Amino acid sequence: MTTTPRAGAAPLRILAISGSLRARSSNTSLLRLAVDVAPDDVQIALYDGLASLPHFNPDDDVDAPPTPVLDLRTRVGEADGLLICSPEYAHGVPGSPKNALDWLVASVELPNKPVALLNASPWATHAQASLIETLTVMSTRVVSDVTIPVARGDVGADGTIESAEIRRALRDTLDAFAREIRALRSTAAT
Repeated sequence: MTTTPRAGAAPLRILAISGSLRARSSNTSLLRLAVDVAPDDVQIALYDGLASLPHFNPDDDVDAPPTPVLDLRTRVGEADGLLICSPEYAHGVPGSPKNALDWLVASVELPNKPVALLNASPWATHAQASLIETLTVMSTRVVSDVTIPVARGDVGADGTIESAEIRRALRDTLDAFAREIRALRSTAAT
């Protein structure tokens, strides 16, 4: 099933954030695939500034926070929803994505933002649960929590995923996420 926007509606804008800094990360590969298989009425942009964010320090979160933080907040604010795919390290969320979320805690861009969590590993349940808890406390709307297993062999040398099964599962997930965003908008408008 595909999404059904109302006639003349602008495409949904989704910001995809990988929780991994690895060059050949299955999480980043899955998000790159999301850009490729997104429905026509959904535009997905891959956030690439995770490594440039300074360590969170409330003393630096003043009138003029660091430029990478302003960029993150702007991009989150402009997005209709967030798509987060993160690995699990030692039963938890890696420091880089948690740091990004820490920079968003006191900002106005995140509350009520629809979020879909992807998981490229069926064993990353602790990180996924931790992300759900953190995002719920931050007043987001976690509307989807999906595991699409991506084995190392599924990622080609160029970082692409060609598996028809993974492509189909991801497309179905994106269709469902777009429907959820539109349903939330519809409810908020009434």
